[in-house]
Amino acid sequence: MKTISKKSASKAVKFSFVNELHGQIPTLASVSRSGEVKIQRKALKDTIEGVFNAGVMAAASGERVKFPVIGTLVRKDVPARKSAQGKTPFTGEPMTIKARKESKKPRWSFPRAMKETFANKKHW
Repeated sequence: MKTISKKSASKAVKFSFVNELHGQIPTLASVSRSGEVKIQRKALKDTIEGVFNAGVMAAASGERVKFPVIGTLVRKDVPARKSAQGKTPFTGEPMTIKARKESKKPRWSFPRAMKETFANKKHW
């Protein structure tokens, strides 16, 4: 008889901008004697930039990263293209279209609410 071994399905942890900030900002805060919470401006700026960079690195590795309110960043795989012959549209002369290597490019998509805000002429 064969024994079936079950693999432990470990789910890859997705990058979450909010969770990363939520985890790092409390380490920056200090409480004064009067109970006032203070965060140094430079430390907060560095933390936000670091979380954005971590999001960009996650997107570069192929993950879809959502930034609340401002949009989603994802990697787009651009396929290779062979060189080809074509015509110049203005003169009709033949020309060579250069070959292109396969590449990976960032793709940014905006949320619907932001698109509608820009489409509404009232906000111009």
